[in-house]
Amino acid sequence: MTGIIDTHAHYDDEAFEEDRDALLWGMKDAGVTAIVNAAASLKSTASTGLLVEKYPFVYGTAGVHPDEVGELNEETFAWLKQAAKKEKIVAIGEIGLDYYWDKEQHDQQKYWFIRQLELARELGLPVVVHSREAAQDTLDIVKDHASDLICDIHCFSYGVEMAREYLNRGHYLGVGGVVTFKNGRKLKEVVEYMPLDRLLLETDCPYLAPVPYRGKRNSSLYLPHVVEAISEIKGVPVEKVIEVTCDNAKRFYQL
Repeated sequence: MTGIIDTHAHYDDEAFEEDRDALLWGMKDAGVTAIVNAAASLKSTASTGLLVEKYPFVYGTAGVHPDEVGELNEETFAWLKQAAKKEKIVAIGEIGLDYYWDKEQHDQQKYWFIRQLELARELGLPVVVHSREAAQDTLDIVKDHASDLICDIHCFSYGVEMAREYLNRGHYLGVGGVVTFKNGRKLKEVVEYMPLDRLLLETDCPYLAPVPYRGKRNSSLYLPHVVEAISEIKGVPVEKVIEVTCDNAKRFYQL
């Protein structure tokens, strides 16, 4: 399995209702060898479970995004734990803190973030972390409650100083279409700074399509544009970026 691995996608999203099957079956011919579909709610944990059963090259995560933690209680958390034990579920995520949308109380977000980190520890799984406008609180929780876990800080949106904090603790950073944006200078600086062997390619599709598709529906087919941007920033061949990020994804998710 050498090729592009999309480490964070949302193919259960309704944006793919019309052509999901054709799109996914065409991935191999486009050089995309594996996809990790990231859950963000109880519903998407269930639909991710269906995707991984249908497509041999699709893996999944189980978890509840900070915007959706209002649906968690002891009963639904017990269901989530069982869902996370299923075959081809390779991480707990995406979980974390989101102070941008602020849909849930911060103390509730923190509580369920920590509970889901504990679940990852119990099941021996890595963690996909969502952090938006919550830099210090996320880092503090990762420091205090995930020191023995491996995390992917998905769609990394902070600066070099914060990147250093995570990289020094052995975590990975998820990089996608934003690295191609004109206003993506901060992420470009992070990519320049970080070692290539800690970078995970991702789309977060259907969101965050790279240039020249910015504003359109994103898909794993557009990852070569992200690869080219990283190649340029790092001064290494495209083939090297694909090879190293593929190895990173396999190592992180134990594929």
